[in-house]
Amino acid sequence: MTDTAPLLSLQNITRNFGAIEALRGVSFEMNRGEVVALLGDNGAGKSTLVKIIAGGLEATSGKVMFEGKECNFTSPAEAKAAGIETVYQDLSLCTNVDVVANFFMGREIVKRYFGIPILQEAEMYAATEKAISNAGTKIPSLRVNVEHLSGGQRQAIELNRFVHWGGKLVLLDEPFAALGVEQTRRGLEMIKRIAAQGIGVVIITHIMAQAFQVADRIVVIRQGKVAGDVARDKTSPDEIVRMITGEAFQGKAQEARPNGP
Repeated sequence: MTDTAPLLSLQNITRNFGAIEALRGVSFEMNRGEVVALLGDNGAGKSTLVKIIAGGLEATSGKVMFEGKECNFTSPAEAKAAGIETVYQDLSLCTNVDVVANFFMGREIVKRYFGIPILQEAEMYAATEKAISNAGTKIPSLRVNVEHLSGGQRQAIELNRFVHWGGKLVLLDEPFAALGVEQTRRGLEMIKRIAAQGIGVVIITHIMAQAFQVADRIVVIRQGKVAGDVARDKTSPDEIVRMITGEAFQGKAQEARPNGP
């Protein structure tokens, strides 16, 4: 790994489902601390692409480069071990246990006394409290079961957990679809804080305003191909819509067509 290498580089990624070409040569790069919004119509291939990055699907061809090295993740667990986390709308928290238990799920701190394993509750509580506080997340009690928390609070727990355990790239697949206005606002602010720590963020959203609020770059996928890769401050919602619908390419074709009688 080198500091100059992109955090993530996708090189001519294809994915076939039988005769169906879901992805047809997708390529783009992103750097550490960059937020990339992945936009496109339903069925464009966005979620398929994210699943390939996250190890949930294997590309038919092409390369996934992470921190300058080619990666062929065969499972989400492998991607997670490398520092890539995927956060879906329904999250992956255990709702019947408290915040601390979720934060340390699978990573519990245990010490042995006379050969007997003892869970270090106080140490785990202190670490969770510090991580939640540093992120600016407000939760009434770390001992409340997650089922009693709001959708925004649950999402904050999952993202804070990812950062605490050394995550490098987070993939957000429609993370705010079920949240209210205020919870969505806090979620977008959290994305900015995460990126400020040098963590890469890819967010799939169907809400254009969210992309323009938080993204550094917008990548448009249309019919399995990259239809646009532009800096947010160099484009507009109207232009992005034209990329999504294909009007931008139709317009270019008309401009290129010679005038006839």
